[in-house]
Amino acid sequence: MSSAEAPAQGPRAMATRGPVLVIGSGLLGASLGLALRAGGVEVLLEDASPTSLRLAQDIGAGRPLSEWSADTGEQREAGPRLVVVATPPDVADRCVVHALRAYPRAVVTDVASVKDAVMSDALAELGRQGMAGAGARYVGSHPMAGRERSGAGAADADLFYGRPWVVVAHEGSSPEAVLAVRALASDVGGVPMEMTAPMHDRSVALVSHVPQLVSSMLAARLGDAPPEALSLAGQGLRDTARIAASDPRLWTAILAGNAGPVAEVLRGIQRDLDDLVSHLDAAARLGPLRGGSVGAINRVMEAGNRGVARIPGKHGGAPRRYAELEVLIPDSPGEMGRLFSELGEAGVSIEDFVLEHSAGQQVGVGRIMIDPSAMERAVAVLEAHSWRLIPH
Repeated sequence: MSSAEAPAQGPRAMATRGPVLVIGSGLLGASLGLALRAGGVEVLLEDASPTSLRLAQDIGAGRPLSEWSADTGEQREAGPRLVVVATPPDVADRCVVHALRAYPRAVVTDVASVKDAVMSDALAELGRQGMAGAGARYVGSHPMAGRERSGAGAADADLFYGRPWVVVAHEGSSPEAVLAVRALASDVGGVPMEMTAPMHDRSVALVSHVPQLVSSMLAARLGDAPPEALSLAGQGLRDTARIAASDPRLWTAILAGNAGPVAEVLRGIQRDLDDLVSHLDAAARLGPLRGGSVGAINRVMEAGNRGVARIPGKHGGAPRRYAELEVLIPDSPGEMGRLFSELGEAGVSIEDFVLEHSAGQQVGVGRIMIDPSAMERAVAVLEAHSWRLIPH
């Protein structure tokens, strides 16, 4: 079976009815198409880039709107039941207005990661065009899902599974339109939750947009770093710089569109940073451990500990503390699979896993997070199978 054919799995029960038109065939749009088609929903695709559109079609995300021919003229005239605008935020408002005008029977949503600016501009333009009533069919939304890689080539039908999908209605949104967008989120595995546009934008500035900027600014320091320093890079640097590989063009539009909330969070970081730098400068002049540097560093570290402790744990539940094992894993085919298999056969569930490669060595260090009650059993099975554990 080719990738463009229907998925092999049987369609699951879906509340969303097709055809669904997805405008924009990048990562989110193509992933949404794959997820909907897995449930048997007809998906139409539209994109300003013929190359992007063809790639999304080739991976099985849907078929181009231009090639769509319904069984009867009545179905073709009715158009799509749902339109999802999956374009960058700087053009999303125009696409929303176009869709509401072109498809008068369709519910329209956008999945841009900025909501206040997109929604305000779209509603204002509808008013200018004398189409304010069409706004009842518009509901903003934002799936909290993504990757460093962009484009349809990185699409995944499971991208939204278990991830929050924020539904952002405005005062004129009809209950039916809100229900349709909530159903869409649930159908592709997302967890729908409702917020106002300003609350959404403040929230994503804190948990998504500013982390992207901080990661990028940290990674930028590596541009002129000497090779000797880079040779010492470990997993901590890789973890904090990972998202710095994201698409600059997309993130420029996102961050500029959410400028106010992003600037507010950055000012808080700036205050903490200024305080820390002033104390470190004092220690550099007066000598180590002087100038109040110890207290300043401790305040930053303890505040970070408190913040991390508030991040929801597995499946969105309360944070949990896991026991941690470190084991050396040879850089050979099948070794990681053997490790997981042997722990699984012993009934040890791996809650999280991080692999850190050692520079210049044909071995990696695997950090395995497990339930503390399984620690003794895990150590016993690993030692029995001759794994080398790193003592703490």
